[in-house]
Amino acid sequence: MIHPVILAGGVGSRLWPMSRSKHPKQCLDVIGNGDSLLQATLNRASKIDGVCKGLIVCNEDHRFLVAEQSRQSSLDIEHIILEPVGRNTAAAIAVSAWSIFKKDPKGLMLVLASDHDISDINIFSDKVKLAAQRAELGAMVTFGIEPSYPETGYGYINSNSQEAVSKINKFVEKPDFKTAEEYCNSGDYLWNSGMFIFRVDSLLEELKVHSPEIYSLAETSITNATVDMDFLRLEKASFEKNESISIDCAVMEKTTNGEVIRFPNIWSDVGSWSSIWELNKKDNDGNVLQGDIISLKSKNCYVKSEKKLVATLGVENLIIVDTPDALLIANKNNSQEVKKIVDILIERNRSEVDVHSEVFRPWGKYQSVDIGGRYQVKRITVNPKEKLSTQMHHHRAEHWVVVQGTAKVRNGDTTKLITENESTYIPLGEIHSLENPGMLPLELIEVQTGSYLGEDDIVRYDDIYGRSGSEGSND
Repeated sequence: MIHPVILAGGVGSRLWPMSRSKHPKQCLDVIGNGDSLLQATLNRASKIDGVCKGLIVCNEDHRFLVAEQSRQSSLDIEHIILEPVGRNTAAAIAVSAWSIFKKDPKGLMLVLASDHDISDINIFSDKVKLAAQRAELGAMVTFGIEPSYPETGYGYINSNSQEAVSKINKFVEKPDFKTAEEYCNSGDYLWNSGMFIFRVDSLLEELKVHSPEIYSLAETSITNATVDMDFLRLEKASFEKNESISIDCAVMEKTTNGEVIRFPNIWSDVGSWSSIWELNKKDNDGNVLQGDIISLKSKNCYVKSEKKLVATLGVENLIIVDTPDALLIANKNNSQEVKKIVDILIERNRSEVDVHSEVFRPWGKYQSVDIGGRYQVKRITVNPKEKLSTQMHHHRAEHWVVVQGTAKVRNGDTTKLITENESTYIPLGEIHSLENPGMLPLELIEVQTGSYLGEDDIVRYDDIYGRSGSEGSND
């Protein structure tokens, strides 16, 4: 059996302002086909012959978003493994291998990144089938992409061969442009895709030899993990001791059993706005226009607007991304450097690095409409039959106005139903909860007033999603 393992722990800061630390790029529909990159990966994996239930490895902060998107995909998920801290791909793959080994020691694990785009599912499936045959024999198999241009943002694999399957000669880090040109012209170098397939027992044996500490810590993390609804929570004390290195460094560069499957260039790692421009259909002027856009005498641009009208006139080669709380304008040639803007936002402790004005929760979502010194206005949507935690705030009061649906509200010792055009007031310090008992989404406007309106002003008493502490207001 083939066990898909989807690595979904990244942030994708080069796709800011769409991608944020609490809503990363793998959970966004950046291609415009209706599915997030994660959902597209799960759906693609589900079509592989011999595939069984999969595993997703993700950041704890993203767990409810990942869980909801996985439920909307066609691949059955056995567990969503929660990393308490990020430790790169070696640790994530190692804990996944131990999880699979306990029930299928000689099973195959297909490791896929959650943020790739592959345009031909049939070719992908054929290549996985070939790779699985090699992995069954004990080979440590990766997929190398035939380069179409001298990319300096990828690592390369040298096999000194142009066969469909070949032994790996060496891995090389991201080259300069001249070296990348030489690699492309030789035909012996492939882009390192970050996709792998291993027999589980073979991988663990290689880890035991080449990275024994990761091997041991991963076993402890899984053995002492706890199950929480759909999630498998790794033991933090052991997992955080792992060295933060890639599976390439931990195993693939050291093994004598490494093989590479030559993969045609139907692949993208969707790593920058310029790569998204490449992937999308363009108009006669080479523009990709998404949203309410007017483009005049503009060429080779990517323009995306979530809310407002954006007009361009006489510009070329630009990336323009407009969100409700941030606007990016960049030369397409500099799109790899967007991460530098994110670094500045982190230094300045700006909220735009973490969340959108629209924030998703397991019960629904909320959007910040307006904020001032002592007030904040939010639009809240609660999905049918869902409920926010029972909670209390020390520094603010709240006024709720229902605009659609019916709300079941606990306000102190009183519980009542509130329907459209009705409201209720939650005094500062009062224990309260909000529930949607109906079959349609509940929408309401919340007005917060008080001396402190931070998302950490919450005392939670109970929660149907098993959360505790102050994971954010309106939880």
